[in-house]
Amino acid sequence: MMMKYKEYIGKVEYDPEAKIFHGEVIGLNDVITFQGTNPEELEKAFKDSIEDYLDWCKELNRSPKKI
Repeated sequence: MMMKYKEYIGKVEYDPEAKIFHGEVIGLNDVITFQGTNPEELEKAFKDSIEDYLDWCKELNRSPKKI
């Protein structure tokens, strides 16, 4: 499954043993991961992770590292 927020795309998988969704934002040199136990939680974690990443880049005064 894929998710999109702003210009970022997250690839999501489900782990049936842990009963959790986990994902990673693709197309970046940096690693951004997120997880949730239901679709709503997963979407919030995805968006929050991207916003945190953008804030982090801003603090370091650099552009996001896209591939």
